Amino acid sequence: MSLTPVLAAGLGGAAGAAATALGTVPALFARELDQRTQDTMFGFGAGVMLAASAFSLALPGIHEAQRQGQGPWAAGALVGVAILLGAAALVLLERVLPHEHFIKGPEGHSSLRLKRAWLFVFAICLHNLPEGLAIGVGFGPGIAHGVALATGIAIQDLPEGLVVAVALMAAGYGRRWAVSVGMASGLIEPIGALVGAGVVIDYPMSLPVGLGFAAGAMLFVVSHEIIPESHRQGHEHFATGGLMVGFVLMMLLDTAFG
Repeated sequence: MSLTPVLAAGLGGAAGAAATALGTVPALFARELDQRTQDTMFGFGAGVMLAASAFSLALPGIHEAQRQGQGPWAAGALVGVAILLGAAALVLLERVLPHEHFIKGPEGHSSLRLKRAWLFVFAICLHNLPEGLAIGVGFGPGIAHGVALATGIAIQDLPEGLVVAVALMAAGYGRRWAVSVGMASGLIEPIGALVGAGVVIDYPMSLPVGLGFAAGAMLFVVSHEIIPESHRQGHEHFATGGLMVGFVLMMLLDTAFG
């Protein structure tokens, strides 16, 4: 097994974790962000993830399946099924893993028996895991492709880290605790990146499935978590504007580096 793509994926995941940690730093000094700004940042992250799902994961997965000998319909169906499996896996995790939305509150099995702080930790991990997996499998088609995907995710991790810390503070947690949890929330990304890269490199035939699976997991997070969270306070236009900017930025990164 070639270690170069695995190490590159690990570095890409570490860059995402570092960006998340860096994004939380202003929360140590800044006043509470207004809800409109938070929703705009949520929208920006959603746009990056949407573009990454399409341009960096689903389409390369279809192209890889065709390169391996599948016809257009078979390649599209293979990646389509993988997308649905990725979303289904997140549905299962969401039901089993207790977590708390920033606005609508606790959700998941036995969630009431856990402290709210840990519910937030689980929620953040549930959100960041697909990003780490996406970075890992993104290095399967090549280093340049993985760099584009990791760069886009790291960029959206900067405001995401700040939003996480500020949301925790708004929920009543201390400033230092909120920042510490926000910094730690990105650690799941390099772990997910190493797992994703290891699987697709050890088993190259699984690359189209892995790309589709990561795309489905990210699409689920965008539709089920981020967009609803950013649209509950009446700032739909700002959240949508952030989404559009994030989508275009990730598309440009994928075009430039991919």
